[in-house]
Amino acid sequence: MPRWTWFLAASLILAVQTPATATPPVADAIFVNGRLWTVDNAKPEAEALAVWQGRILAVGSNAEVAALAGPDTRRFDLHGRRVVPGFYDSHVHVLGSGLRLSQVALKDAADEAEFGRRLREFDRKLPPGRWLVGGDWDHDRALKGALPTAALIDKYVADRPVLLRRYDGHMAVANTKALQLAGITAETPDPIGGVIFRQPNSREPTGVLRDQAIGLVARLVPAPDTAEIVEAVNAALAEARSVGVTSVQDMDGSDSGTRRKLFRLYQDLERAGQLTLRIDLRWPLAEWRELANLGVTAGFGSDFVRIGGVKGFADGSLGASTAKFFSSYLNEPGNSGVWVTPRERLKELIREADAAGLSVAIHAIGDEANAGLLDIFADVARTNGPRDRRFRIEHAQHLRPQDYRRFAELGVVASMQPFHVIDDGRWAENRIGAERCASSYAYASLLKANARLAFGSDWAVAPLSPLLGIDAAVNRRPLDSPDRKSWFPEQAIGVAEAIEAYTLGSAWAGFQERHRGSLTPGKLADLVVLSDDILDPAKRDSISSARVVMTVVGGKVVFEAKVRPSQGLGH
Repeated sequence: MPRWTWFLAASLILAVQTPATATPPVADAIFVNGRLWTVDNAKPEAEALAVWQGRILAVGSNAEVAALAGPDTRRFDLHGRRVVPGFYDSHVHVLGSGLRLSQVALKDAADEAEFGRRLREFDRKLPPGRWLVGGDWDHDRALKGALPTAALIDKYVADRPVLLRRYDGHMAVANTKALQLAGITAETPDPIGGVIFRQPNSREPTGVLRDQAIGLVARLVPAPDTAEIVEAVNAALAEARSVGVTSVQDMDGSDSGTRRKLFRLYQDLERAGQLTLRIDLRWPLAEWRELANLGVTAGFGSDFVRIGGVKGFADGSLGASTAKFFSSYLNEPGNSGVWVTPRERLKELIREADAAGLSVAIHAIGDEANAGLLDIFADVARTNGPRDRRFRIEHAQHLRPQDYRRFAELGVVASMQPFHVIDDGRWAENRIGAERCASSYAYASLLKANARLAFGSDWAVAPLSPLLGIDAAVNRRPLDSPDRKSWFPEQAIGVAEAIEAYTLGSAWAGFQERHRGSLTPGKLADLVVLSDDILDPAKRDSISSARVVMTVVGGKVVFEAKVRPSQGLGH
């Protein structure tokens, strides 16, 4: 019998026992005097929670839970704070985000002068011969909408190769030295699914590369060594603890050699008891055979490290103007985006990976990419036959209204990242117009159609903090907006709905709803204590100001914020 069933059995005993018939286990820890939002319809709210051997033993009143304590039980007084299940981020890039923490950061550069100053300062820190990478630039902010060029980067860093990605990862700029090393010239053809930007009235490259064209330069960037991987992952784990993220779907994106090192590191950290984040690591769709040849299917692994899923790409991004739409971009007439993976090839890969029993998640942003992908999923399900496959569309940002209901009808998860709505809302209408924006980031419409939402961040494209994501889903106020007005507010959802998408919704998308996603007896004891009650209607406008006070994984406190003595969580 799986171990988790013993915990469920113990919980059932607690529910029906009398002093004469049973003796419950003594709790390892209890959390009392809280305001628990359980995301469990059977008991939505409670005061306290007991933990036994890493799982939730009981949820109830202070008196009910206190009765389970013994002399060695650790006791935490929550002082009336709001408690929610541990946040489950359905879409992150753990290693890449950890590496970015030590790379040049340009996203919030206010203008070209600051953009250039940061490049020069970072250049001085690097040893000779090292590539300068990272960036996360935002040309709509720093360059007033103009794209950077090799000539622009050369002004600040010319003596070493530079490759800087736009913050969505679907566009990059290389300096002249990097272009020369990659052999990119006027004669270099655009790769399938990618674009090399050219000078006006010429085929000479400008330095800007879209989607698959980025790989022409990126393949030359040395992969991180083992020490860099360890440092980056530890930095990422610390960030996750601090913002209450206890589980993730890691979409990675590394080369195969780096991914193997990463997978081994996750296992080593788990064995050493140092892994404070539950990680489901996904392979690239095109490499599905590597998992299938080992006999791995969806959900293989432990409570901390799991594999069995793959992730592919249908199109690019809105910011890079490569998301695939039925109609052209307003700012680029004649351009309707690209299929990053040719449609028939994408269908073939999905069919093969699904037939091998793997979980399939595909990136799709434009309305044509989403509609086409729904068609592919339907065809593959008919071909391969019925099973609990839980196909996922990652991002699902720009949809036709007639496609909302298809998510529910086909059982496709809308794996969305709400911070994107307030980031993209600054400039999205200039790309695709108000009509298409009105049916975009359609959280409310998807829920109304009974689709399943799984929320995440897409870290490092966006901040990891789920509280920022919840605020974005609820208030939809674009960044830098002076009037703080909600952008297409009819697609906003409630706080409880956003919390559920960030917990139970993501757990369901990861085939983990029996073990995670709610504060329910028998489930893993992952929970987050907040500084403010974000469910209080009076706090709606200040959700983003709330902070994580404590993060608990498997009943163990892995993060505790510094608070005044009167506000402490007594042990």
